[in-house]
Amino acid sequence: MSAVPPAGMVLPDVWYVACRSKTLRAAPLAVTIQGRPLVVFRGAGGAPAAFTDRCPHRNVPLSMGTVVGGELQCRYHGWRFDAAGQCTAVPGLVDGEVSLRSRCAEAFACVEQQGFVWVYSTPNQAPTHPPFSFPHLGEAPYSSVVREFHVEASVHAVVENTLDVPHTAYLHGGLFRTAQKSNVIDVVVRRHGTFAEAEFIGEPAPRGLVGRLLAPGGGVTEHTDRFLLPSIAQVEYRLGATSHLLATSALTPVTDTETRVFAVVTFKLPVPAWLVKPFVAPIATSIFAQDAVMLRRQTAQLQRFGGARYTSTELDVLGPQVTRLLKQAAAGEAPPEGVHEHRLRMKT
Repeated sequence: MSAVPPAGMVLPDVWYVACRSKTLRAAPLAVTIQGRPLVVFRGAGGAPAAFTDRCPHRNVPLSMGTVVGGELQCRYHGWRFDAAGQCTAVPGLVDGEVSLRSRCAEAFACVEQQGFVWVYSTPNQAPTHPPFSFPHLGEAPYSSVVREFHVEASVHAVVENTLDVPHTAYLHGGLFRTAQKSNVIDVVVRRHGTFAEAEFIGEPAPRGLVGRLLAPGGGVTEHTDRFLLPSIAQVEYRLGATSHLLATSALTPVTDTETRVFAVVTFKLPVPAWLVKPFVAPIATSIFAQDAVMLRRQTAQLQRFGGARYTSTELDVLGPQVTRLLKQAAAGEAPPEGVHEHRLRMKT
């Protein structure tokens, strides 16, 4: 097994975030998912719909069009399509059949929930399962901060970075951890057919500004990092019953080297949310910005040297698990039954 999933890897029958709900207004929106240009628009009653961004008539982008009566109208010749992609109008056509299959737009299942618009990755097919649901979003007594980022890196690279503990002491020193490693902890790594996680046992509260917000009095945290197919990365911290922080990133592959990150940081703390929330957004933005710079440089290096060459240690706890899960999903392999588990020790 190679160190990373192959370029051009496409996952069928999965959901990806196309955009935030507030981004999709009256005009059609052009997005790209897994290298496929799409157009997303609000159809009848404001419900979102998604097509391949190409008119079946003369190939112009449907994202150039307008929404008329809940249907998408091509700007070139005025052909109109309902939310299912059915052609409903060919202006000037008198005797011909408007709704021939060849005249339909290629449609994708599209769902709006929790302030996000999700698109199913396989066209003209009913979904086999619902989209991911962000835990505790909009649920009392939790508060949330939502941010969107564009990263010049593959989904695999972004996931591995998000769930990589050792780099936080150096790239995010002062915000998260420090380079001083004085605590030896146990790590339990588990891989299931659709997810992998690492549980860090006996870890003290993180040093730095994040640690002071999460656990101002210190203490031992419950820390778990996890990856869920197709592209959800989570970092979770608990300290007793009063402190809980969950950073969830839904990653949308634009191309092999571009990823859009829809990040939701949800938390409850022993101090009022209104006091903490003004600090959470800039801290999260700063962390993501630092990661984005490093990932962009990493991608440039891969292109410069014509590919990846990795040397890993046991501290790269979730990278190999993520690779295995992505490759199995891309190949359409049935997920293995049971849970594979192993343990290791590390310094933090």
